[in-house]
Amino acid sequence: MTNLVVVRPEPGLSATVARARAAGREAIAMPLFAVAPVPWTCPSSTRIDAILVTSANAMRHGGIGLATLRDRPVVAVGEASAVAARSAGFEVAVVGTHDAASAVALARTRGFDRLLHLAGRDRVDLPGVDAIIVYASDAIDIDAEATARFVDRTVLLHSPRAARHVTALVDRDGLDRRRIGIAALSGAVAAAAGARWRAVHVAATPDDDALIAAVIATGSARD
Repeated sequence: MTNLVVVRPEPGLSATVARARAAGREAIAMPLFAVAPVPWTCPSSTRIDAILVTSANAMRHGGIGLATLRDRPVVAVGEASAVAARSAGFEVAVVGTHDAASAVALARTRGFDRLLHLAGRDRVDLPGVDAIIVYASDAIDIDAEATARFVDRTVLLHSPRAARHVTALVDRDGLDRRRIGIAALSGAVAAAAGARWRAVHVAATPDDDALIAAVIATGSARD
């Protein structure tokens, strides 16, 4: 049975652990980030065709500024972001199936040229897309004893930043990457983690169900 380690912040952490366990996989919760809102000033919505949402955290932590943008449709990077946007009272016009860049490309085929990315402080710049920071996700340090729990398990990675943080911790503590598997929400996330892992699983679509399914589908007895 695959032993999974979930490192994303709450409330996604508990949701991912529950999905993994429902799929019959053991899952250890080890949050490596804490998310908090950042003060921001909302631009005029008349200059925006749609809002780009690449993380449910933008909806959870966007605060009262979201109300002034609720007349704009949402371009969501995946289903989790779409669900969060609908829960916040937004209409979702586009749901991507791969990553932010492909969601932007799909949005532009639908006539949404002027996008505003409600982003985290650590973000990837997207060509031709304006961004405003509405939340921050600060890394949590862990000691070598905690990092050692990655060994002989598969770490679920939901963002390039999470991939880089896990890789830095593994290398800092001298762990052998060949004894650790990773499961990435997208190819960009997998690329951020680098090479030499025991196994690399990539979700077919950017959501938890696909992420866990990728581990199960390509898992081995050694997992």
